[in-house]
Amino acid sequence: MTSFSSAAVRLETRNIMSIAGPLIAAYLAEYAMTLTTKIIVGRLGYQELASIGLAGDMMIEVVIIIAGLLSVVGVFVAQADGADRKPDAGIATRQGLFMATILGIPGSMLIWNLDYVLSFTGQDPEIISLMGPYLKPVALSLIPLLWFFVLRMFVASLAKTGAVMMISIAAVAVNYVLCLGLTMGRFGLPQLGIAGAGWAKSIVVLFMFSSLLIYTYRTPIFRGYGLFRGRFTIDLSVCKDILILGIPVCGLVILESGLFAGVSIFSGILGPIPLAAYQVIIAWVGMAFMFAHGLAEASMVRIANAMGRADLEAARRSGMITFAMGISFLIVLSVIPINFPEPLVRLFLDESDPGFESVLQLTSRLLILAGFFQVFDGLQVIASMALRGLKDTLVPLWLATVGYWVFGIAGGWILAFPMGLETDGLWWGMTAGLTVTGTLLTIRFYMLTRAKKVIT
Repeated sequence: MTSFSSAAVRLETRNIMSIAGPLIAAYLAEYAMTLTTKIIVGRLGYQELASIGLAGDMMIEVVIIIAGLLSVVGVFVAQADGADRKPDAGIATRQGLFMATILGIPGSMLIWNLDYVLSFTGQDPEIISLMGPYLKPVALSLIPLLWFFVLRMFVASLAKTGAVMMISIAAVAVNYVLCLGLTMGRFGLPQLGIAGAGWAKSIVVLFMFSSLLIYTYRTPIFRGYGLFRGRFTIDLSVCKDILILGIPVCGLVILESGLFAGVSIFSGILGPIPLAAYQVIIAWVGMAFMFAHGLAEASMVRIANAMGRADLEAARRSGMITFAMGISFLIVLSVIPINFPEPLVRLFLDESDPGFESVLQLTSRLLILAGFFQVFDGLQVIASMALRGLKDTLVPLWLATVGYWVFGIAGGWILAFPMGLETDGLWWGMTAGLTVTGTLLTIRFYMLTRAKKVIT
């Protein structure tokens, strides 16, 4: 392994955390909105929790698949900034906004009809009927959410993430008031039940996008990038470059999201109790993932910026430091849920709920495995985004195919159904898939950055 001076390591650690710190806070705030929605709806009952959890999971899969493709906008922005080509960064962002609109139209239509699609997967009919009123209003939020994502990639790639954090934190409070008000009829708002949670999300997304748009427009430091200069024009060559790099990323995200979507759907097939337990466990795992994702995005920006300067050693240093930071924290964090299963379940369900004890027993058993699982869940996102910063996206797609689908989906299904391990088998399969994928992607980054010349 290449050795780095302690001074260089300290400096790069500070640079990574200056980007990652606000991003981690922002991601945790955004995740807090998801948890708030589930907690509020969970007070209606474990079936409502299972329903909105499954609907939300499937919507998130649609979002992250499209966002995976759009995330390469950040690579182009960071590389252009590193090479001191500011106008190119603005052009890439504008084309990203255009592509977000085009991709968001079919995505919105899919989310609108997810209850119909999921009805063919063997879910409990009651669970399906409950999610429809939530999905219709929430489908309207997809395009503004994708616009927000592209603008967030722009400001993050320029290491200006403080505003993203502040907007996300403010959105938590807005979401709480709207979700509680519209779901339960509080604060003088109409009581809409599950549909109220969907309307609350759509309003909050519009608030977040509008706030970030105003910030980027009014902040002088962004004016040299030409983001708002002149008429909006479509640059097909830039769109093509984004697609060439982004489609393999999109494929990798589909494989990853397919793993989680598959486990969520299979849990629903096993019944409302396994599905509710899945929602509780994934809530904790998701918080650990948000930390890893913030680090991963910061690492991608630093690596892409170094590649724009043709400095492969700096790119390697950024990646290796992020691996060390991420794994260390995730190992420490993994011991927490094992010791506190009951408080975690109580966040979502009342003790008087008829499914409380069953959900608690299943959750307590699976949290031991989840503690191990979350370490490799974080490792795979750090490794995949580090490779994205190198513009290496095709080989990771094939590595993820083996990990996510051979070990994760296929392995989990075999363990759960033919071998009769049910929910435990699903989680063993998911853990195996993430372990294999995270390990392979990390090795890939290590091998690529051992080269003595810049990767092209």
